[in-house]
Amino acid sequence: MSAAALEARGLTLVYGSGETAVRALDGVDFQANAGEIQALMGPSGSGKTTLLMILGCLLHPTAGEVRVEGQLVAGLPNPALARLRLQRMGFIFQSYNLFPALTAAENVQVALELKGHDLGEAPALLELVGLGGRLHNFPRQLSGGEKQRVAIARALAGAPPILLADEPTAALDSINGRAVVKLLAQLAHEQRRAVVVVTHDPRVGDLADRIVHIEDGRIQC
Repeated sequence: MSAAALEARGLTLVYGSGETAVRALDGVDFQANAGEIQALMGPSGSGKTTLLMILGCLLHPTAGEVRVEGQLVAGLPNPALARLRLQRMGFIFQSYNLFPALTAAENVQVALELKGHDLGEAPALLELVGLGGRLHNFPRQLSGGEKQRVAIARALAGAPPILLADEPTAALDSINGRAVVKLLAQLAHEQRRAVVVVTHDPRVGDLADRIVHIEDGRIQC
C-alpha cells in the first residue's frame, strides 16, 4: 500500500486584496505517495507551479495545511523548513541550474556537501542516471538531455524521498524528453520515491501513475 509522502488540505493562496485580489489556488487538496509518479497538468496560469512551490515549502499558503511525511509544516521556523527541504526533497527545474564552471561530478558534489554526504557518492549518482562516462564534462559539453540528467543526479543527492520537478522536459527534444520521464518513473517505482512533475508534456502523462488537472486554481479531477 502506498504511503503518503506529501499531503495538502484546503490550500488557498491569494495575491493582493480587495477588488484586485487574485486567487492563485482555491481550496486544493492533494496527496503524493511513495512509489508513484504524479503529473500536475493544466493551462498556463492554472496554479501548477504555485502548488509545487507550496508543497516544496518554498511558498506559504494563505490558508490550508501541508504535511511532509506526516509532519505539519505550518509554524516551523525558517531554519527548520530549510533543513526539511534539504533532507527530504530534491528539486528539478526546466533550466537545469547547473554551475557552468563545474564538471558534472562537481555539480553533484555541491549538493552532497550541502547535505553532509560523502563527495565520493557523485559517480554512483551519475551512473544511476546513465552518465557514468561524463563525470568530467562541463555543462557546455553536454546535450540538453544530459544536463537534465545531471540535474536529476544532483536532486538525488542525500537520497531524498520526495522529488519535485517543474517542467523538466520543456527544453528537451522528444527522444531526450521521453528518456527523462522514463527515468523519473523508474526512480519512483524502483526506489519508492514520491515524484511530482508539473508539466504540459503528454509524455509525462503517458508514464504517470496519476494525473491531476488544475484549472483556475482548482483541482478538476
